[in-house]
Amino acid sequence: MTVRKAKIAAISCSHAPFTPPATERWILDMLANVEGLTHFGHLGDVFEGAAASVHANEYSHTLSDEFDAAASFLKNIRSVLPHDCKRWINTGNHDDNIMVSDPRRIPKSLRSMVHWSNHPEFSEEAGNWQWLPYSKDKRAIYRVGQVHFWHGFDAGGNSDELEGLQMIAHSGWIPHSLAVRGHTHRPVPPTQAKRTARIPLPYYYANVGTCRPLSPDWAARKDRSQWGAAIIVVEAKWDKPSHLSGKCWDAELIRMKP
Repeated sequence: MTVRKAKIAAISCSHAPFTPPATERWILDMLANVEGLTHFGHLGDVFEGAAASVHANEYSHTLSDEFDAAASFLKNIRSVLPHDCKRWINTGNHDDNIMVSDPRRIPKSLRSMVHWSNHPEFSEEAGNWQWLPYSKDKRAIYRVGQVHFWHGFDAGGNSDELEGLQMIAHSGWIPHSLAVRGHTHRPVPPTQAKRTARIPLPYYYANVGTCRPLSPDWAARKDRSQWGAAIIVVEAKWDKPSHLSGKCWDAELIRMKP
């Protein structure tokens, strides 16, 4: 029986139009040097969604500017990937804010008009990617064997582990699963979950951090000491695992040096 192997890379939280050129170059260089990629994922917050924020801001750019920047970023990524590499995007909360049913954001009568599907350049690029919804259930998960990818919802200090276990539960608690997300901007290497400090569980979690600037004005009073840009590279058995499978993946988190 032939065992299919996958090699997967993933990033998160680029927040167009704020991805620093140096970070984009680092991502492109890293991806170009990973041999045999079969999958690439952007785990969400492709856009800042500033025009749909409930928070006051002084940004001068428009949603159209965000769509332009995001289209260029995704197109550049696609240009360094193998032509047959499977590509997906997990919709993030900032992306979802643009169309969410919330009277504090974009008025209902305008939501369909500002959607990125109406922006010619981004709409064309978006068609090259598989999009998953922003939802806290299995619809939001991109899964390759024992490895699960989604954007993330909670941001507390131990939320990577807790939310990872929640999302792994949607697979039926397949042992040795790895849960990978972004959202918090804090890179975390593959780490084994624990029931207590001394009792490990057969589940793992990781976080790929952010691709946006690490010192935005709005976060001046927040703790950003753990923020960072990173890429995760995973080699995994592609086929559907069973409860009797051993650990069928190996992963490395690669951080960009400050």
